[in-house]
Amino acid sequence: MRSHTTTLASNGTRIGFGALALRPGGSGVQTYARELLNALAPKLGAAGLRAVVQSDARAELPRQVTPVERPVCDGAQRVAWGLVPLRDVDLFHALDVDLPLAQRGPTVSTFHDLSVFDVPWAFGRGRAAGERRLLRRAMRRADVLVAVSEFTADRLRAHCGREAHVTPLAPAPWAVPPGAAEVAEVRTRFGLPERFVLQVGTVEPRKDVALVAAACRRLDVPFVLAGSGSTGPGKPAGAHGLGYVATTDLPALYAAATAVTYASTYEGFGLPPLEAMACGGAVVASAVGGLPQAARDGAVLVTEHSEDAWVRGLREVLLDRDTRHALRSRAVVTAATSTWDRTAELTLDAYRHAGLRI
Repeated sequence: MRSHTTTLASNGTRIGFGALALRPGGSGVQTYARELLNALAPKLGAAGLRAVVQSDARAELPRQVTPVERPVCDGAQRVAWGLVPLRDVDLFHALDVDLPLAQRGPTVSTFHDLSVFDVPWAFGRGRAAGERRLLRRAMRRADVLVAVSEFTADRLRAHCGREAHVTPLAPAPWAVPPGAAEVAEVRTRFGLPERFVLQVGTVEPRKDVALVAAACRRLDVPFVLAGSGSTGPGKPAGAHGLGYVATTDLPALYAAATAVTYASTYEGFGLPPLEAMACGGAVVASAVGGLPQAARDGAVLVTEHSEDAWVRGLREVLLDRDTRHALRSRAVVTAATSTWDRTAELTLDAYRHAGLRI
């Protein structure tokens, strides 16, 4: 961490963003980059805003932010481009710990999770080692750290002894309760049963869809998967995979489900359950990582990662109509208290701590 003694004036201030993780569509980190920039841009007024993006993602930026284009790439190439400094900015904010070498001025780095340290078994050995190096460097070099949850801030404190500004995330703008006609159309188009449990997201060990599938078999309710890998060999026995589902269909899909599950073993925040709540989904999620902070009282939180615990967590939501309806109503109200405007305000506090007068 460097020392900066000059306080920057807001008039003419130039702010750069490292947004190589921003992709057309996408979720999670992509949603964070897109919606944070949309919320920050009007607040920064006269500031000159520039964002380093891959060339096919320039349309994802708000009009106030000038793209600094890099080639479309991933893996080691993306890491290399992320190390290239952005000249002529007064503050640089790495939205996904892509902190450039020799970047001039104060730097801010956002940490979404520390999963490559905490659950390395969920990644390939090479990827985990590479990402650990990037994260360690950002922990050491960034002037101000930002964490998306209290959980991630706690993990940063444990790893590097530094405090982080916590800026909780919010649902994407598409995450709103759908109309009855939309729900009926999606139910018909996908051939969904009257009652079913839904989990949306990539099928990977950390999401443990097999655990939910086992609980659904015991409760005799269909289990539906949507997302990458949901029709592949990793799909658990008895599950019905929908494959890729367009974002525009997600609100109706969440609302159509009798219960929406998220049986992750580790999450830095947990944006998908919050978005499902915003759509009126009856969410049952693991009480791990940042999920309790994200869901609060708008979801049923399962505190034990076992089949019996998931059967108990799902049973009342599936079988008791009044419980399910009350949960749906509470979910929408709870999710509405999380806004990107609030995320942006907390981010501006981090910039002020770095020395920017805004």
